[in-house]
Amino acid sequence: MGLPLKSLFLFLFLILSSELAESASDYTTLVYKGCSKEPFTDPNGVYSQALSALFGSLVSQSTKTKFFKATTGSGQASMTGLFQCRGDLSNSDCYNCVSRLPVLSDKLCGKTTAARVQLLGCYMLYEVTGFAQISGMQILYKTCGATNAAGRGFEERRDTAFSVMENGVVSAHGFYATSYQSLYVMGQCEGDVGDSDCGECIKNAVQRAEVECGSSISGQVYLYKCFISYSYYPNGVPGRHSSSAASSSSGSFSSSPSGQNPGKTVAIILGGAAGVAFVVICLLFARSLKKKHDGMC
Repeated sequence: MGLPLKSLFLFLFLILSSELAESASDYTTLVYKGCSKEPFTDPNGVYSQALSALFGSLVSQSTKTKFFKATTGSGQASMTGLFQCRGDLSNSDCYNCVSRLPVLSDKLCGKTTAARVQLLGCYMLYEVTGFAQISGMQILYKTCGATNAAGRGFEERRDTAFSVMENGVVSAHGFYATSYQSLYVMGQCEGDVGDSDCGECIKNAVQRAEVECGSSISGQVYLYKCFISYSYYPNGVPGRHSSSAASSSSGSFSSSPSGQNPGKTVAIILGGAAGVAFVVICLLFARSLKKKHDGMC
């Protein structure tokens, strides 16, 4: 195999590898952490044992389900925790996301009486027995993009998308994502929240985004029991979010409730690119062999 062929193979391999890594790692990005200021006193190691058992139980369940709640330990040393994955993640992606959280929790919070770590694709929380409860509407984290949308009509389009998403989350029982006129919006409630409370939580988060983010082209609002996010794409919603991006001149919606995975489009595209690259390499390799054969004749 000549040097040009080796260089081409390496170039194509690096491109495909970097694209696959980018698409796979996005959901493991840290969003925020919440740590109790009170460390637990653990002279006999009972809290540490309970926490370790809890983490093990949660991680093992993440291969089977996207929401799980468990309690370990006994008496005053018992701990309750849960994890939840975003509704559009596959089981393998859910596990890959959740399995990172115990180490991150220990690194970011240490051994405290309660902790919550949120990644883009999943979150995990735990608390010791007797830890003070907070309202499901309590805001935990909010961010608004630094760029504002140009021109008029953006907020009206965003609010229309929000309205459809609010109804969709309730009818889909906890998770819904949709694209509308270059906007992509998503909402999800914690797995054990009923439809009525879920709707109220999402509505509260939407109101915060509308007021506090204004004309910002993106935003995320995390309440204790739900979250919403939105992003505006002037050139149309990319394929990884919607297999058929909504036209900016029409009112049609493209939705992806919890049974669907928008990331499949990326996998198909990258798989096709890998196939084309393989064919090109095979043809060049055959051509190289033919030249060597002709040179020997």
